[in-house]
Amino acid sequence: MFDLDGRVALVTGAASGIGAAAAEAFAEGGADLVLGWYAGDPHDIEPVARAIGARNRRCLVVEADVSQTGSGDRLVEAALDGYGRIDIVLANAAIARDVPSAELDDERWNALIETDLTGVFRCFRAAIPAMVDAGWGRLLATSSVAGAVQGWPRHAHYATAKAGLVGLVRSLALELGPHGITANAVAPGVIPSPQSLDPVNSLGPDGVEAFAARVPVGRNGTPQDIANAFRYLASEEASFVTGQVLVVDGGVTLSLT
Repeated sequence: MFDLDGRVALVTGAASGIGAAAAEAFAEGGADLVLGWYAGDPHDIEPVARAIGARNRRCLVVEADVSQTGSGDRLVEAALDGYGRIDIVLANAAIARDVPSAELDDERWNALIETDLTGVFRCFRAAIPAMVDAGWGRLLATSSVAGAVQGWPRHAHYATAKAGLVGLVRSLALELGPHGITANAVAPGVIPSPQSLDPVNSLGPDGVEAFAARVPVGRNGTPQDIANAFRYLASEEASFVTGQVLVVDGGVTLSLT
């Protein structure tokens, strides 16, 4: 089940958290990887690359800032040059910034949208021609319950970007389905990761720990929980699933309390 043998997957934001877990899950399924790595990321990409190699899969590390035009083209070109194909794109790179809406100027709004929404589209856009030629492809994005399901005070730009991904995958699903390409997103709940554990721009360690009491299944999620969802959506078994946003949050958004 969920076999990815012979596939090539591109994952952005792959140095830590959900991106790292998904890259390793894809490798476990048999895929070769292109890891998009931002040079400003304090987390080392090499442990992830080594974990992929330990699974006897090939791995390319490509430095890219998805907020910049041309980044998606460089990442996809690396896959095509190195492996001759691109089958799966997981556009996962994102940032979160805590800013009251009255203080959210154009510069800070645009910086986040360029990464969390336009950066995803850049990676998808670059991969679409090769996927169309192959007649098969998986376009995957990391959305969030903040935006896809509910709001997040002081994070209007983040929630807007994550909501925008819903419209993006739905539109691409309709446009590209006839070419054998599916487009889906996963909307995680609270996942302990460098982003959520940031006490300045997100919940911080205490907030993440306290949040677990609100989750019906009795715990916060893990990066592996989200990686498992992405591996399913990347597989042949998910060939009839497209234009969907899979909420993986332990049921927390089902409750008003």
